[in-house]
Amino acid sequence: MDKTMIKKADGTYKSHVPTSRIVGRVILYVLLISGCAIMLLPFIWMISASLKAEADVFTYPIQWIPSNPHWKNYALIWERVLLLTGFKNSALLTICTMVLQITTSSLAAYSFAKLEFKGRSLLFLAYVTTIAIPWQVYMVPQYVMMSGWGLTDSLLGIIIMHAFTAFGVFMMRQFYMGIPNELLEAARIDGLSEYGIWARIMIPLSKPAVATLAITSFVFEWNDFMGPRIYLSSQDKMTLQLVLRLFNTQYSSNYAQMMAAATVALIPVFILFIFLQKYFVQGVATSGLKG
Repeated sequence: MDKTMIKKADGTYKSHVPTSRIVGRVILYVLLISGCAIMLLPFIWMISASLKAEADVFTYPIQWIPSNPHWKNYALIWERVLLLTGFKNSALLTICTMVLQITTSSLAAYSFAKLEFKGRSLLFLAYVTTIAIPWQVYMVPQYVMMSGWGLTDSLLGIIIMHAFTAFGVFMMRQFYMGIPNELLEAARIDGLSEYGIWARIMIPLSKPAVATLAITSFVFEWNDFMGPRIYLSSQDKMTLQLVLRLFNTQYSSNYAQMMAAATVALIPVFILFIFLQKYFVQGVATSGLKG
């Protein structure tokens, strides 16, 4: 905040902040807090509904703090559906995909950012352009291809399909462009191979970009519904999002237990973001500065 120095009668100076700037800053904070409150309302309602009886979920006016919390909802959800199976399958799918995306994206980004080869820029442009192609365009051909390989109704098939991401390559490349080439040349003089440079220099220096890609990959895979819905049919292979759908039966839906299961499903994402938020913010702020 800009300050103006005012000379006092004794010859000393004191700082003075203009009233207009204080008012503007107060208005800005009020707007930001209001926006945050509006975005948090659905999550607050979800937690509130998870602690209510089924008959009280949609009562009006909304009772944000239940007078008689039904904590048993969080115990019943593990008995009603295969929630633990969904957690295991989602964790396996999400972790494997996240590790593969970080590996493939960082390797490709290193090639596009620091290695010289013919057609590098054109190939990178063509690869990044695929971000603009909606999944619905190639959804059917992709299913036919995976079916021909015998990878439908298999977690491995989804992992292979999601192992590469053009967005991850673009973001990692933008970050790698900011690493001095002189550092890499010194490593080559010391005898490091390109894979050694990637593993010992590029990856340790790119923690913000890796954390950003890890969070985006984890959140997408953990919350993905359409992909598993198309490819998975066996109950023992259902992911968490498919298991949550089982709370909607043909004749009834238990929204209180559904909200309890949804709240539990958010915990891994919340924990991951808490641990990586420092690197995530830094990665978002710096990955687009170089190009």
